[in-house]
Amino acid sequence: MDPEAWAGVEELLDRYIGVRPDDYVVILYTSDSCESAAWVSAALEIREIESRRVWMIPLHDEQFPERLASALPGERLKARLVVLSFEKDTMSHAPALAATLSSYSKGTYIVFRAISACPSLFSRALHRSPVELSARNATILERLIPAKSLRIRTQSGSDLDVKIDSSKHRWISNRGAAKPGGVVVLPAGEVATYPAGINGVFVADFAFNVNAITSQDARLHKCPVRVEVRDGRATSYKCDDDAVSRFLDECFGVQCAVNVGELGFGTNDAVHDAIPMNSHINERRPGIHLGFGQHNQAPGIVGYQCAIHLDLIAKGGMVWMDDQEEPLDLENITPSTAPHPDITRDEDVFSPDELDVDDCCGIMTADGLRPFRSPSCEDSP
Repeated sequence: MDPEAWAGVEELLDRYIGVRPDDYVVILYTSDSCESAAWVSAALEIREIESRRVWMIPLHDEQFPERLASALPGERLKARLVVLSFEKDTMSHAPALAATLSSYSKGTYIVFRAISACPSLFSRALHRSPVELSARNATILERLIPAKSLRIRTQSGSDLDVKIDSSKHRWISNRGAAKPGGVVVLPAGEVATYPAGINGVFVADFAFNVNAITSQDARLHKCPVRVEVRDGRATSYKCDDDAVSRFLDECFGVQCAVNVGELGFGTNDAVHDAIPMNSHINERRPGIHLGFGQHNQAPGIVGYQCAIHLDLIAKGGMVWMDDQEEPLDLENITPSTAPHPDITRDEDVFSPDELDVDDCCGIMTADGLRPFRSPSCEDSP
């Protein structure tokens, strides 16, 4: 096993979970993530911490609640219940998991859900702790929440004018910090909101991440994607790679997918080079990303829903706030020494009850894209 990956397993147990000798750990995993589950299980066995593994079929698994319930400690729980889940493309069975855990007091359990489970999750993305990510995220939030307008530029050629309305649109801060009874989405390292207005050019030169199952190489360093944005919508897009262009045609062809639903800032500086896999890991790289399609706000705040969320990611970026002369350099963030703001949402994906679907992420199934109920939108470009 790669020593860096094993170190990431230890980071997960020590700095994310803070695992204790008397914890009871349940590891959920899909077949594509059995290696991740095995690594964590082995590390717990070495520490002589009691654990159980529960296999699950992604998205649809009628027997999963029964298998999960049989693995839980019930009245045998001595201290804390820790639930870990590992999936490659999906984040499945949230309602079933919530229903099964409802018999436990929220103060007695924590849940960590990892999407993009692969060796790079451990060898790269988990090498920054929640404390470190909280401090980096806080720096961005301290400067951007009070702002009304942003000017964003990247070395790849992006030049965007953005309007911010923090009184209306909530901020999301994914930093890997656990709360009793809460759900932590891994990998961590992102700050995001919904842009009240956005115009200009965006050039994604790092990678993409889409909430669908795809074998398309996600890296964009050889074939950047250039998107023209007007009044919060992609009006044109271009990539010199034919395969990527066809992929973009398919994504942007979905109803409402041309809408800019997210302005995101990656903060995990342990992520350097993009990996080929469609992955949240790439999204955490320090830089700017725009999420097209589904937005990241509560229902009713933004007047549409979309079946797809496509993040296009650029390396680095300079952000000017209002009339300030000193920009925020996303490649060189000075961690804040102040407490992390308490007005943000912790996670970077909607819970299923908010979108009225069964599962977060991974909406591509054998039958194609799972439909969302969407109000009508203007036509795609």
